[in-house]
Amino acid sequence: MPRTARASVGGMAYHVLNRGNGRSEVFHKQDDYASFLKLLCEASERLPMRLLAYCLMPNHFHLVLWPWEDGDLSRWMQWLLTSHVRRYHRHYQSSGHVWQGRFKAFPIEEDDHLLAVMRYVERNPVRAMSIPIRKAQRWPWSSIGTPPKKIDRPQLDVSPVPRGKNWLRWVNQPQTEAELKAVRESVNRDRPFGGESWQKETAKRLGLEHSMRPRGRPRKD
Repeated sequence: MPRTARASVGGMAYHVLNRGNGRSEVFHKQDDYASFLKLLCEASERLPMRLLAYCLMPNHFHLVLWPWEDGDLSRWMQWLLTSHVRRYHRHYQSSGHVWQGRFKAFPIEEDDHLLAVMRYVERNPVRAMSIPIRKAQRWPWSSIGTPPKKIDRPQLDVSPVPRGKNWLRWVNQPQTEAELKAVRESVNRDRPFGGESWQKETAKRLGLEHSMRPRGRPRKD
């Protein structure tokens, strides 16, 4: 991402994610998941951060964050991932890269697009072929699931867009291919996720104009 986007703008919601190096598994057992959840709590104690949704999967994670001030997202994520890597190497007596690189973060428009991303994040385990569950709440390592007893669980902040009373039912309903494609295109193209006019304005504001350009060579007349 360009420098302006890496700095992160306060007051804007972000879809944040990272994958294990070479798509390798990072969370091998219950203690690995629990330790990461604890680090989420500690990170917000060090630097206040509004957490709207999260999901930890064996080889990646998704977060929906709503930072207060400019630069908070980068500082918060740097501490989180650095602390996690140190814990990982100390525990497994290993070295080298744990994550595939710097985390990715994509601005989200604070309307139905934000709800779509939170639903995408919390529904992630249901879509995963390697995890045989049919209900999102049965995966304990997400913001919609229930972790085992005595596990520190980060508290969610109030979303700028209310989830609604039927949120759990909606999360468990299958997403259309169009809905999945829209979110994945944002991830694959480093593109802000929102309405067309908002996307263009935000891309210009954060120096992400490249994400709005069509792929491939310009068409010749």
